[in-house]
Formats: sequence, C-alpha cells, structure tokens
Amino acid sequence: MTVVAVLADPPRDGVVLSRLPETSPLSASEATELYAAMLKDVVAAVSGSGADLLVNYRDDGDLPESDERSAAQLRAVVADALGSSDDVRFEVQVGSSFSARAGNTVTHLLEQEAVRSAAVVTPAVPTLGRKEIDNAAMKLRRNEVVLGPSDGGRAYYAGFTDTIDFEDAYAPPALETLTHRGVDAGHDVDFLPQFPVVETGRDLASVVSLVRARTRAERVIPEHTAAAVADLGLTVESTDGAPAIRRE
Repeated sequence: MTVVAVLADPPRDGVVLSRLPETSPLSASEATELYAAMLKDVVAAVSGSGADLLVNYRDDGDLPESDERSAAQLRAVVADALGSSDDVRFEVQVGSSFSARAGNTVTHLLEQEAVRSAAVVTPAVPTLGRKEIDNAAMKLRRNEVVLGPSDGGRAYYAGFTDTIDFEDAYAPPALETLTHRGVDAGHDVDFLPQFPVVETGRDLASVVSLVRARTRAERVIPEHTAAAVADLGLTVESTDGAPAIRRE
C-alpha cells in the first residue's frame, strides 16, 4: 500500500495561490477559497483510493504570522471533505524548500517506516482522481519511480519505492529533473496521465474548462472545485487565441 503525502499549506490569503490574483480576475480571498476546494478534492481522492493519506503541513514558524494555527486550519478543511479528520494522519513538513520537504517525507517513510512505496502530491491538482492514484500504486509495483506530468514540465505526483537524490529535485522543469534523478539512481521511471496544476490564471482556465465540460456531460467531476467554480461564476473565453478566465 502506498502512503500518499499531500504537501499542503494552510488556506490563507497570500500564502496559497499567490500568483493567481495577478493573472486572473480572482482576489486573494477567492484564490484561498479555490485552494481549499481543490485540497478537499485531492484528499477525498486519496482517501477513497487504496492508498494511505498523510497530510504534511507547513509549520507555523515557517509561515507569515497569523492568529490561526496551520494544523487546525488544515484539519478543518480535511474534516469538511471527509466528514472527519480523526483517522487522518497529519505531520509537520521538515525542510527549507519544496524539494527538501518532499525528499524528507519520502525518505522517512521508506527508510524509517519501511513502507513499500511513498508518494508526494500537490493539493492544486483537483482533477486527479482515485483511479489515477490506484493506477500509480500498480505502476510502483514494477517501477521505482512514477511521475505525474503537468503543463510546463511540472509534476503533480511523484511516487517512489526507493530514494533518489532529492536536493533541488523539483528544480524546473521538475518532471525532467525528477526523471534524471531516478535514472541516475538506476531506477525504472514510468508516468501517469497529464493533469493541470493550478498556479496561474492560464492553469485555472484549463481546470475551469475541463470541469465545466465534464459537468455538462454529466461525468465524474471534482465536486468541491466544481462548486467553487460555479460560486465564483468562472468561465473561459478566448482572448487573442488564448484561453482566459472570465466572470459570468
């Protein structure tokens, strides 16, 4: 069984999706609302799969000062998604960068807890479903490294049955960097289907268009993200040949 660690930040304005207000019509508070919705869909997908869910959260000392506690905020989001957070494992992230935090988590799980496979997932990939998480677990039975590609050479999922050199392993383009590290370590590397990761308005346009299309076709959708898209009145239009977020 794979342990899937969702590396999450507390839903706070300016802490999450900080590039979105600059590249879309969303305000900082609306970007925070969207982040919380996407996180709910990701933890629901992991929880509904055959994997074990681990929520890795940023320590309050590594974040801008706030009256709220990081762990408490994330527990509330997870409880809203799953009905309760009592059975979910929460642990503080350790490391000064995303690469370090991801590496420390995976290394600890593989070497100290002796799990068969461990994976790191970003919370900003709402269309990732439990089917893909289970598919990744199957691939990890035959490959030491399994990666989930996204636009621009990013990676939304990185699963391992053995460690690699994690120093700056997510340096852009993360997909290539992680692949090189896996091959250099003598590992077989396989890939999952491509899904959009939301960081900018262009990323959000891809997700909004996909969610709206799947909703219209009555197909499986990330329910919390779809609700947020509807509540925020988001739609996609072509501007100079490129998709852009608009308000209904």
